[in-house]
Amino acid sequence: MGSSSSSYAPKTIYLDVDGKVQKVAFSRHCSPCDIKELLCSSSNIPRNTAIMMVDPEGALVSIDPTMPTNSPNSLYKVISLSTGQLGEKEDMFQNVLSQVAEQFSRAFRINELKTEVTNRLAMLEKRVELEGLKVVEIEKCKNDLKKLRDEMTSRGGGRVGNCPCKYNFSDDGKKLNPRRDVPSYPKYTLSQETIEALKKPTFDVWHWEHNEMLSCLEYMYHDLGLVKEFNMNPITLKRWLLGIQENYRSNPFHNFRHCFCVSQMMYGMINLCNLPEKMTLTDMGILMTAAVCHDLDHPGYNNTYQINARTELAVRYNDISPLENHHCAVAFQILSLPECNIFANVELEAYKQIRQAIITLILATDMARHGEILDSFKHKVDSFDFTNEEHVTCLKMVLIKCCDISNEVRPTEVAEPWVDCLLEEYFMQSDREKTEGLPVAPFMDRDKVTKPTAQIGFIKFVLIPMFETVMKLFPQIEEIMVQPLRDSRDHYEELKQIDDAMTEGSGSRFMIQKFKKVMGRPDLRL
Repeated sequence: MGSSSSSYAPKTIYLDVDGKVQKVAFSRHCSPCDIKELLCSSSNIPRNTAIMMVDPEGALVSIDPTMPTNSPNSLYKVISLSTGQLGEKEDMFQNVLSQVAEQFSRAFRINELKTEVTNRLAMLEKRVELEGLKVVEIEKCKNDLKKLRDEMTSRGGGRVGNCPCKYNFSDDGKKLNPRRDVPSYPKYTLSQETIEALKKPTFDVWHWEHNEMLSCLEYMYHDLGLVKEFNMNPITLKRWLLGIQENYRSNPFHNFRHCFCVSQMMYGMINLCNLPEKMTLTDMGILMTAAVCHDLDHPGYNNTYQINARTELAVRYNDISPLENHHCAVAFQILSLPECNIFANVELEAYKQIRQAIITLILATDMARHGEILDSFKHKVDSFDFTNEEHVTCLKMVLIKCCDISNEVRPTEVAEPWVDCLLEEYFMQSDREKTEGLPVAPFMDRDKVTKPTAQIGFIKFVLIPMFETVMKLFPQIEEIMVQPLRDSRDHYEELKQIDDAMTEGSGSRFMIQKFKKVMGRPDLRL
């Protein structure tokens, strides 16, 4: 009960009013406004005047029912906040804020930080200035080099190097821009010999640097009429090709030279088979672009490894052609850049069809689908109809497959280094598979495979059947593409016989027989 009665008892405070003690009592349930009116009345201050209350030390006392009580020996004082007093109060707050700001500044060393930031900015500005001077110097060096090359070219009769298929430098080459507003590879004018050689499977892809290969690809797009057909900006084509080249890794086999090899073979087949007379220019663009993009960002480890190792690509694409799906994705990431979009001026619906067709072709390069695709083509080839969209799509899938694995169509001196590159990549994978405890394919195991054994089965059971099927539709490829495959098969079978003979210990007798055969004198006594 005592507690209850004390909660209703009035609260009493003592004020100093003009030097006299003034006792003020109010209910604990009064509102702050009521208490302020009571204080004004007790202190002879007009109603509705802004006031504040301070203790003997000048500290503010809150004006509400919870204010602490005092005694006659410790009087509160009510102060009217007139305009002048408000100004004094604002000055007081400003002083307090200044002191707080100064304390923050000391605590966080703001002035020192400002000085440090200013110094760093000055250093960066100086560096930018120096880099700008370097760019100027680099540009000057490039111009000097161009002049030197031009002099050498003019002295050498307009040709650089001894190879008749090499490029000529163009006098109107674009100036390189360090900001890469245009691609950083120079403009080449291809010689007539190079132009003719580009159309043939015998083209030697090992004689060319990356910049030269880029210029050859650029020429192919112009020559086939694709730049005009798709209304491509020529500078965009250059940027796109450079973006493509930069997104091929430096693998032993699956690299930018392989990309160029496949694209050049596609260009050769388009010309050899007279495809522009039978198919649309859009089809030509799809074939060439799919060939250029077909192995983008290849990591050097095949689908089997991706799936067995449960890599990010295998997980992302649910073990379904993870590499080929990745090549497509990278291709269209590059095309999504406005500065690299060679199809920017194509209508939306047409672009959708082009995109789907390119994806279809790149996915067709997965060798796991080889039997399925070839069987489909075999059923169509005897009654092939170029007006049938399904037939044409199937043909395009087979064509990109042919180009992708066409190295053995080329002369031996061009084809054989590719076998070494492929085996090197295979051995890298099989070594890693052994280290990681994954299954190893015998044809990739350095302890089990030889160059002849690697090639004979592939040529006999994959390449020749596929190219002979295409030959039914295009008989003109037999002499220049199919016969070299047969010769290559025979070459590797002879190498295997030599390997086998050496292994069996009868190498000398076998080599004598081979020598007699080569000499055309089987009756020769040695």
